[in-house]
Amino acid sequence: MNVANEAVAGHHAPHGNHGGHLGAHGATHRQYMVGFLLAIILTAIPFALVMSHSVAGTPLLIAGFAMAQIIVHVVYFLHVNSSEGQRWNLVALIYTAIVVGIILGGSIWIMHHLYLNMMPGMMHGRVR
Repeated sequence: MNVANEAVAGHHAPHGNHGGHLGAHGATHRQYMVGFLLAIILTAIPFALVMSHSVAGTPLLIAGFAMAQIIVHVVYFLHVNSSEGQRWNLVALIYTAIVVGIILGGSIWIMHHLYLNMMPGMMHGRVR
């Protein structure tokens, strides 16, 4: 009988085997609250920067806070860390981040060079 069928049938595992999901991650209510508060703070600060029109480097600050928020979500909510049990999840996450970085960076690089090479002001004399 699997765990779902045991729960429906009313059979309960002993307490030593019961906390398998949370026990493997070691997540507590306090850790979730810390993650939640960090996520709120990392959202409120960029929002305040945009609403106050404060500095010229706001897009870079927003990107920095976004990266910090991604790390908070991965650590506090997805429970990915460098432990032995999470090693393959961490490798998959790093691989995904590298691929997404290459795709985004390459796209921005291509669009920037297209913008530089196809400016409308430079094409007036070339139309035949």
